[in-house]
Amino acid sequence: MSGLLALLDDVAGIAKVAASSVDDVITQAAKAGTKAAGAVIDDAAVTPKYVQGFSADRELPIIWRIAKGSLRNKLVFLLPAGLALSAFAPWLIAPLLMLGGCYLCFEGAEKIAHALGGGHGHDDYAGKEQVVEDPAHLEEQKAQGAIKTDFILSAEIMTISLAAIPESNFWMEAATLAAVAIMITVAVYGSVALIVKADDVGLAMAGKGRLGLTRSIGRGIVRVMPGFLKALMVIGTAAMLWVGGEIIVHGLAQMGWHGPEDVIYGVAKVVGGEDGFVKWLVKAAMNGLVGVGIGVLLIPVGERVITPIWRKATGMFSRA
Repeated sequence: MSGLLALLDDVAGIAKVAASSVDDVITQAAKAGTKAAGAVIDDAAVTPKYVQGFSADRELPIIWRIAKGSLRNKLVFLLPAGLALSAFAPWLIAPLLMLGGCYLCFEGAEKIAHALGGGHGHDDYAGKEQVVEDPAHLEEQKAQGAIKTDFILSAEIMTISLAAIPESNFWMEAATLAAVAIMITVAVYGSVALIVKADDVGLAMAGKGRLGLTRSIGRGIVRVMPGFLKALMVIGTAAMLWVGGEIIVHGLAQMGWHGPEDVIYGVAKVVGGEDGFVKWLVKAAMNGLVGVGIGVLLIPVGERVITPIWRKATGMFSRA
């Protein structure tokens, strides 16, 4: 009996350690995921456009297909690449992170330029695909395009998350990155599904609701959704510029140039004092301005050099 009790005690101890490890993984994954806020919000803001023009019964299947592709991007390709970087070339993480920050700045600045009537955006370029008449072919094309775009955003999310994870053993890093991949994918595409179907729910409530209050809420949802989508795009753009600028400023400090980070911190402290929110808001605004400046400088390079190369490469891959 004493041996059995000792064994049960050991099992209980192992269970506590395992539970603690799981808790640590989830906690680290949540903290790491918040660092990727800009890319996450932009992902949620961009994805709904890929189901525009399709019948209501095809919206959720398309989103599910994109979500599966996103999870495959993160777990099959980016997770092993991130672990290999962490194990064999950790010095590459900061430069890659800064490269991703430049991409976020470029994306944010390009969206602002496009909204003001300049730049090409994502849908206005020479050689754009012709409209496909076959709905199944069009659905395939849209889903594949969304998954390709997701790969870039997922790479940024995973790199930011990897840099935010405290130093630990291989399995803890792998479990944390996997948790980040799953949590963010569920959060992004679950939110996208809710956003896309919200107007359908509102119409159903407005037309079939038994109570006047239900019908009023339904009409309110229908009226609010277009403005909500625009607000989400604005928030996503602002978050990209803020996060991108912050990544670059912090990366420069890691490489020995502390000037920009010290100036931003000093101004935030003077303006915000000891108020944590005001100080954070000032820092975010200044990092966002840095992001806008870098993004504006990168627009010509991105549109005339990098984007054509990327489209040719992905086009060759698709044909293959």
